[in-house]
This record gives sequence, C-alpha cells and structure tokens, in this order.
Amino acid sequence: MGAGGTQEARTTYREAVREALREALRSDDRVFLMGEDVGRYGGCFGVSLGLLEEFGPERVRDTPLSESAFVGAGIGAALAGMRPIVEIMTVNFSLLALDQILNNAATLLHMSGGQLPVPLVIRMTTGAGRQLAAQHSHSLEGWYAHIPGIRVLAPATLVDARHMLAPALTDPDPVLIFEHGSLYNVSGELPPPAESVDLDHAAIRRPGTDVSLITYGGSLAKALAAADELATGGVSAEVIDLRTLRPLDHAVITSSVARTHRAVVVDEAWRTGSLAGEVSALIAEESFYDLDAPVERVCSAEVPIPYARRLEEAALPQTADIVTAAHRAVD
Repeated sequence: MGAGGTQEARTTYREAVREALREALRSDDRVFLMGEDVGRYGGCFGVSLGLLEEFGPERVRDTPLSESAFVGAGIGAALAGMRPIVEIMTVNFSLLALDQILNNAATLLHMSGGQLPVPLVIRMTTGAGRQLAAQHSHSLEGWYAHIPGIRVLAPATLVDARHMLAPALTDPDPVLIFEHGSLYNVSGELPPPAESVDLDHAAIRRPGTDVSLITYGGSLAKALAAADELATGGVSAEVIDLRTLRPLDHAVITSSVARTHRAVVVDEAWRTGSLAGEVSALIAEESFYDLDAPVERVCSAEVPIPYARRLEEAALPQTADIVTAAHRAVD
C-alpha cells in the first residue's frame, strides 16, 4: 500500500491497519507486535501478513493461547519502556484478560501516584455479521468504555484504520482499538498521508437538519445508508461517528442534537447496559430542552448472536431498523 504525492491509493481496511503496523514498527525500535498467530500465520484475519518476514520474530511475536499471559507480558513490557501492540483475536476472548486490563493496565498510573504509565495498545476484532456464532461475534467495547484509565477507539473508516495507531502509541495510558470484523474487506480510496488523526473528537460523516444518527464502528455504513434512504423521503439525517468511545465527545453529540432536535443511537451491542444507553443519558442530561422527541435506540436483540445467517441478520441492527426509528422520531 502507501500513497505518494497527491495521489489517492486504493486499499482495504485490512491493508490500512497493516500499513499502520508497518509504519509503527519501522519508526520506533521500542514497538513490537505480539498475539496469537500474528507471526507465521499472518494474523487470524490476515492483518499482520508479511510482517514477520519483514521485521523478524523479535518484533512480531507469536504467543501461547493465553490472553491473560500475553496481555500481562505486554503490560510488563510497557512498564519497562517498550511500546507493545497486543492483538487479541476477538473481543469475546479479551474477557480472559479482563483482570490484566482492568486491575493492572488501567490502574497502575493512578495507584503509583503517576510514576507508572502503561503505554500499551491492545487491538481486537469485535462485532458480528460473519457467521462466527456466539463466542466470536459480540460487541463488548461498551464494557471497556466503562473503565477509567484507558482510551477506547473504534475506527470505522479507512483513514481512521490507517492513522489512529500512531497517536495511540504516544498515549501514556493504555489504548484499546476495536476493529469491526465486517470492515476488513471494505475497500476504498485512501487519501495521501496527513497529520495524525484526532483521537479526542467525534466526526460528522454527513450533515443534516432533521435527525441525528449517532453510531460508531461497523454500524457507520448502515447509518449512512439509512441517511441516504431517509433523504429520498425528504428527511435530512446527520450522521455522527463517535470514533472514540472513551472519552466520549460530548460537544459534537450535543451540538448535533441542538441542530436536529432528534436523535437515534445505533449500537450493535445489547440494549441493556449499552453504550447507546450512556449516549442517550448524556443527551437527556445535557440536551433535554433541545429534544422534540424521545431518543431512539437501535441495538442488537438480547440473545447470543446466532450462527445461522438469517437469524444473525435478524438479531443485528439493520438499515431498515434505523430508518424506522428515525421516522418514529421525526413523524
């Protein structure tokens, strides 16, 4: 991959993440990648293909199948001055490392009175839509957005996939990057290299005046498709990509609601205790008098994600569900 001059390069989300990893490994000797099958196999989703041959086994390290062990090793390496990038195969498996993430990575800077920063990046695949059944398909990033002491990112575009890693590696706190599995094959034009992506602000992906569609990650494309469909019926939808789930960008959310006076929050996680609930509460607390209708939430069905394709599709938020919710808010 790679873009030069003023030319845009055709690439995929997978290749954009790979190029971000390659750039990080080239630019800083302290950076190394570790995780299950990241080396000889090239990554479970093919993201790190070819990096072992380019950088060697000291920089691209295959690990045993023990999330707690290799996340703990990453924390130790970060404490020792390295800049580790740890890959966890899926968000479901990250629960095996939750003790390391919550009780160590997120707390050590606080518990040490600022003496022990943990500059660790953890990447993992999240989300459904690929018929991988209940143990590989859930969206649990909202659980991690609950934890103080970490930053939680959800790149939904090629640009964010390519450029979020570099600033994440400079953060003194642990950074978790959630890559939706349905995005890896998405292709498009990647603009020439620019300044690093802003990790502090949400993005308005489409301006609108009648309703705010607020989402992130793998649901962004569905929200944009819903906005296209709504436009054919005369409804102007603004689409907000949260991008950073912790800390949330209150200003972009509330300013959007102030313009449109209606909000639909789209979240592939379960509705109960979801990030969608947090965003809805934020709107109720800070934008109540701007609302002309109750906040709508479009979330996954409260079941383990099914394997069968039609059942999986029925369990997930779809474009038609977003359109219906938007009409409820507007009509």
